Amino acid sequence: MKKYIITGLIGLTAVFSSCDDQLFISPQQSIDQSLALNSDANVKSVLLGAYAEMRSTSLYGGRLQLYSEMLGANNEVRWEGTFNQPREMFNKQIFVNNSFVEGTWAAAYRAINVANNVLSALDVVNESDRGRVEGEALFIRGSMYFELIKLYAQPYTSGNVSSNLGVPLVLQPTRQIDEESFVSRNTVEEVYQQILNDLNRAESLLPAVNSFLARNYVVSAQLSRVYLQMERFGDARDAANRAINTATTNGKSLVPVFMNAFNTDNDSQEDLFTIQVNTQDPANDMFLFYSLPQFGARGGDVAILSQHIAQYEADDDRLDQFFFDAGEERTAKWRDQFKNVKVMRLAELYLTRAEANLRASTTTGATPLEDINRVRARVGLPALTTVTLEQILRERKLELAHEGHAIHDVKRTRGSVTEGNTTYQFNDPRMVFPIPQREMDANPNLVQNQGYGG
Repeated sequence: MKKYIITGLIGLTAVFSSCDDQLFISPQQSIDQSLALNSDANVKSVLLGAYAEMRSTSLYGGRLQLYSEMLGANNEVRWEGTFNQPREMFNKQIFVNNSFVEGTWAAAYRAINVANNVLSALDVVNESDRGRVEGEALFIRGSMYFELIKLYAQPYTSGNVSSNLGVPLVLQPTRQIDEESFVSRNTVEEVYQQILNDLNRAESLLPAVNSFLARNYVVSAQLSRVYLQMERFGDARDAANRAINTATTNGKSLVPVFMNAFNTDNDSQEDLFTIQVNTQDPANDMFLFYSLPQFGARGGDVAILSQHIAQYEADDDRLDQFFFDAGEERTAKWRDQFKNVKVMRLAELYLTRAEANLRASTTTGATPLEDINRVRARVGLPALTTVTLEQILRERKLELAHEGHAIHDVKRTRGSVTEGNTTYQFNDPRMVFPIPQREMDANPNLVQNQGYGG
């Protein structure tokens, strides 16, 4: 096959990215632009195409979550499946032609290019909807750059963010291949600033009610994640507090029974943002790899180890998620087929606000103790009388376990991961994905990450 210039050209070519080499058909933005972007209805249809890219298994449909858990396994989970792509991540020996790594890069830039096309055609959108459409496109673009920078570059907490290489920023729609298509990598700082620009504007434009699509409190929640990675704890606190206030005002609350927050057909009262899954759109790679054949999945590719389970207190209702089958302990968070993929839950925001308040020595919205006890009470644990940063981070780890937070929390807190007898520091080059070899071959301006031979 010919070489592809995926960076910025996504949607103009067909690319292979799934484990079975399923062909991605060119999405809508690759057709005649005069047809695709010439009316309000067509632009909104193209916007839905950006959501479709974002919900693919290569992104929020499961693999982003899986990657984090494999990179951050830390002798607490183990990959047992036959797929080599996640095994390479688990072993911290990722090849430059890893098809999962290629597929996620490709899908993210496809979504970015769709968003760029929408942003270029706002003048034909009905004025009453223009702000919402712009906000959704910016949320998608900012979120995709956030996921890319976390995986394909050194963390914000490592080295000089003004010189460390991030990922290429492509902010205009790509509709033809020319010399400008050979983009270079921007710095980590430049990428993070673009993410903040996109998400802050998106938050100001989006309503609090918008079906299951992006809403203002979803963007606030995403901003809280970004600010945590940047160690801007006051901003993380404020973004989490905004998300909590708006979400709870609009009916969101913690589900009384912890496991009732999972394996749901529709969004639960705790869900802030999910990927909708049904029999027509069954893509959920967390189910595929975490569940078992009797539930319609594979053979149980991810085992939960005793070192993880031992960290829960004896009366913790979160222990109810674990069950023994196919020779190992499993988590039931992803047990059932055709259930929504959880991307953001309200519980995360309470934990973020607690951590950020404690680090900033503030009590915005609630005290750290109040927020932690709120999360603990839901799972049947006694209230604490005092709380430390270590306790907050442990509570966060156990509450959000197996949901795609593991490696990102390790990196932002400058932690480490131990696999077997080998310990990897948070900034070890082996904890960063390579730039896909297909990209390196196609674009002479790209520089490979350390340790990958480029």
